[in-house]
Amino acid sequence: MKQLEDYRSAGEELYQKLRINTFPVAVKYIKAITEIPEGFTSPSAFGQKWSLCQAFTYARRHGRNVAMTAEDNFCLPTSFVHHWIDITVEELIESQRLNKWRKDVDAEIKVQSLYADLMTEENRQKTEGHIGLIASPLTKTQFIPDSILLYGSPGQLMHVIHALSYEGKHLIQSPFNGYGESCIKGGLMPFLTGKPQVVLLGGGDRAFALASDDEMAIGIPGAVLFDVAENLFKTGEVFNVGQPIKATLPTHLTENILPGWVYLKKRLEERKTVDPMKRT
Repeated sequence: MKQLEDYRSAGEELYQKLRINTFPVAVKYIKAITEIPEGFTSPSAFGQKWSLCQAFTYARRHGRNVAMTAEDNFCLPTSFVHHWIDITVEELIESQRLNKWRKDVDAEIKVQSLYADLMTEENRQKTEGHIGLIASPLTKTQFIPDSILLYGSPGQLMHVIHALSYEGKHLIQSPFNGYGESCIKGGLMPFLTGKPQVVLLGGGDRAFALASDDEMAIGIPGAVLFDVAENLFKTGEVFNVGQPIKATLPTHLTENILPGWVYLKKRLEERKTVDPMKRT
């Protein structure tokens, strides 16, 4: 069974090898205030409220340990999705209509249906009794994370996706909304579904949480961290482009640069020999 130090070491390894600019974020969902470790900051303690994406920013950019409950979170739709507050789906849709995020109510309903799986009875049971979350830099986490959020450039996250799919496991299919991306897809969905999600940092991430134009993120279930660390840069073996990416604009290339392509070229040539009229 993996221990805290294993998570910290794997987090440090990803942070260093991927050369990402901010710490990976460890996230854990809690059922009681007593689960918040000593030394964690809640904005309500200072008479403030934050959004969940702001809490992740304090963890990844400032190395802060943060605790968030419904009382701390001004972004009410995300408190609803996490089942921390009691509002109806109809009230959520009306709130989004008033914000004019979509053309009309029908459009809003279609967008919200992307996350219909979160509303299943099974997932409701998984979130039953939860009141909030705690977040820390993974490299010094004080808890075993339910989910892990890594922020980086598309090139850096490409390596993470390669590592996730290297063994044919952890294949990613992500819905994209442009809102609620880091808090829902980066944290909650990996926790509930056990599957990673690519995060197109949304309106809140960019308006409130200092996400830059060239940043994306990926959310993974906590235990999947070790598959990423184990398989990082393995894809393609000696042909892996590495980090920083060894990019060139070569000329005079042929199919012979990769063994798999040599194989395909040979098969095509064999078919031409059998049927000289067949073209590649």
